[in-house]
Amino acid sequence: MPERREDSGSRPRAPAGLRAVVTDIDGTLTDARRRLDPDALGIVHRLVERKIPVVLASGNVLPVALGIYRSLGLRTPIVAENGGLLFRRTPDRIVRLADPSVALRAFRRLRRAGLPVRRLFTDRWRESEVALDTSVPIGRILAALSGFPVQVEGTGFAIHLMEPGAGKAPALVRALRPLGLTLADCVVLGDGDNDVEMLRAAGWSVSFPTGSPAARSAADYVTRTNFAEGFVEGVKSGRLLGRRGSR
Repeated sequence: MPERREDSGSRPRAPAGLRAVVTDIDGTLTDARRRLDPDALGIVHRLVERKIPVVLASGNVLPVALGIYRSLGLRTPIVAENGGLLFRRTPDRIVRLADPSVALRAFRRLRRAGLPVRRLFTDRWRESEVALDTSVPIGRILAALSGFPVQVEGTGFAIHLMEPGAGKAPALVRALRPLGLTLADCVVLGDGDNDVEMLRAAGWSVSFPTGSPAARSAADYVTRTNFAEGFVEGVKSGRLLGRRGSR
């Protein structure tokens, strides 16, 4: 991976030659209230116009990600459900990459342990994992599942139960391969613990002041601004659209 350099403002500088963007959705393309941000969408449109691939990698369910994807005019793969589902176009095809039975057994174990865990409303469309609301702290969930073969990840918006080994990073390896890309070719933006692995593998990784401590630690560049404003700053830091700060 190319060596990072410092710019005149003592901020890290992205390596040259990055060719694509991978981004989370919630808290990244949205504001603090999870509303899509016009400036962030404008940056995505500029990337698309320049034929720079933009890949969505979300913990959200595929129907939500697919609606945003289509409104953005994207034609790249989608990674949904934290890497549990991969959507490809031409032809439209969904590949399930994680076994939901593992997550369902873990959920039942939590209920038997007396924890008042609740699945998200959108879990009716979830095919590969279980997503819980954050009413029960993740520490209690981890304690109750100690020794149980399940992966637990927090996003800030939900707590995800997944088959071990599943995740955004391994799904992105499969998503990017037909494009002739690896994560090392990409600017990767994310803010949650579920983004850490893909941030570490990126050519240039970006997180935000509101990101989890693990996400910030994994990032090459932590923006000065938050949420969608940070997305705009982070994409510009990757030098895909010219000099940082250019419009």
